[in-house]
Amino acid sequence: MPVAQLVENILQSLTAGLLLGAIYGLMCVGLALIFGVMRVINFAQGDFMMLGMYAAYYFFVALGMNAVFGNAVGPYVAAFLAGPLLFVVGYVIHQALISRVSGTKTAQLEGEGHYAQLVLTLGIALILENGGQIVFGSILHSVQTPLSTNAWIISLWDGAVEIFVNRARGIAALLSIVIIGALAVVIARTRLGKALRAAADNPTAATYMGIDVDFAHRIAFALGISITAIAGGLLAPNYPFHPYVGLEYVIIMYAGVVLGGLGSILGAFWGGMTIGLVQQLSTLILPTQLQNSAIFVVFLLIVFFRPQGFFGRVVERT
Repeated sequence: MPVAQLVENILQSLTAGLLLGAIYGLMCVGLALIFGVMRVINFAQGDFMMLGMYAAYYFFVALGMNAVFGNAVGPYVAAFLAGPLLFVVGYVIHQALISRVSGTKTAQLEGEGHYAQLVLTLGIALILENGGQIVFGSILHSVQTPLSTNAWIISLWDGAVEIFVNRARGIAALLSIVIIGALAVVIARTRLGKALRAAADNPTAATYMGIDVDFAHRIAFALGISITAIAGGLLAPNYPFHPYVGLEYVIIMYAGVVLGGLGSILGAFWGGMTIGLVQQLSTLILPTQLQNSAIFVVFLLIVFFRPQGFFGRVVERT
């Protein structure tokens, strides 16, 4: 293989990995926010992302975002509209179900409610998957946009190397970074962000300071769901989806959160970015069917040498 061709293949896979990894990072951030604040392992996170995909699809097609904003801008407007809708869904589900086994109500429960949380979120996942099968059917859907089949071309070495940057993925990656930056500002600078951090660090002390910990948990859960739903909407133009698509991504989300360090939102983004890079770079030497195997080989290696993840801390429990 000529050197130029080899360099082009590597740079092409690297570019695709960065673009896909940014979206993976966004969906991982949603899960990391829930776990970081609430310490709840949400098995239904992938299925909420699936709802975000369908919400973006119906906003785009049924509610006419394609007619109002066009086929180029409409998909991203629809993806952002899926966020508030799933925020409301997450808020209601937390208030009706999750709050029963999390927050201040878990003090008297065995295992601080973690056993019930696992069963409850798994049950929600099964309901969403089978309910989605009934409501949406098993036909693959996608958000149609001309950007998915167009690319920016970057020429290097006097045209000897050309890198194709898919426009739909590129815009989605940029929007993902903007959303993560906005979330970081909210967490670090706003009163809501301080309440979320206080509820995560020390719920008892936060209660004494007048912070409604249960309400903070509800907002964190709804916000984490909405962020992952937006990530799903941003994926929809590039990847056909079905009611069981959440199963394919929830493992990626948890792998990204663990790689980044449990409780670290920034780490979750870099964990998702790492998974995207490994997934795309692995295609240089492995068939597509072994992409996920490559992800978990790298995952195990990183966890072996750094069990706390990229941004996690080693703590000693007493």
